[in-house]
Amino acid sequence: MVVSEFDCLVLNCIMMLTSDPATAHEFPMDYLERVKKVHSEGGYGSQGYKYDWKIEEAQKNLLRTHTTAVSARMLYKLAQQKEFRPVKYFSIDRVFRNETLDATHLAEFHQIEGVVADYGLTLGDLMGIIYEFFKKLGIEKLRFKPAYNPYTEPSMEIFSYHEGLKKWVEIGNSGVFRPEMLLPMGLPQDVQVIAWGLSLERPTMIKYGIDNIRDLIGPKVNLQMIYDNPLCRLDKKII
Repeated sequence: MVVSEFDCLVLNCIMMLTSDPATAHEFPMDYLERVKKVHSEGGYGSQGYKYDWKIEEAQKNLLRTHTTAVSARMLYKLAQQKEFRPVKYFSIDRVFRNETLDATHLAEFHQIEGVVADYGLTLGDLMGIIYEFFKKLGIEKLRFKPAYNPYTEPSMEIFSYHEGLKKWVEIGNSGVFRPEMLLPMGLPQDVQVIAWGLSLERPTMIKYGIDNIRDLIGPKVNLQMIYDNPLCRLDKKII
């Protein structure tokens, strides 16, 4: 399992600062130069970060903080095709964060990500997909909150109500990828990309009424529970 990425994919290529808490040699230098210019000087409608972007920093390995690094790689490959075709990409992988552990936070968890690239996509399309996505999981109480992401605009956090905790819990993030991320890759100007990401563990807590995320993953997991329960429990209506 790959759990590390080049800094360029985790941060730079999706318009995050190298110092943000959240594989460069795979890409040609002309693309990396465009990424450098957007960060250092701005471009494609962005004023950039006005700092000295260095290839040496972008080539460093770090633990993957989000699966958007995987999406960035796939979107770059899509942009290199002779003719654009609409696509849907999905990924599930392990990510790592500098988090204080509590009932709803882990420093290591699984992230699910979905990406749709097509002409004319809007925020309404994104919200509709998210509602349908969680409905199939049996989760229908959703709220959206405006948010900031360096790589999407507009951006929304996704919340669902946890009956056991008696509060709304953030279960995901979403948005429309910014032009300054997509255009340096070579995607057409009239192509929009909508995306959403969520942890595997928090929706599982809500669906099965689990009050502590550490009961699902980590050293405090009850091994007898793992032994007694099926490997995968899906409602028939989902299938």
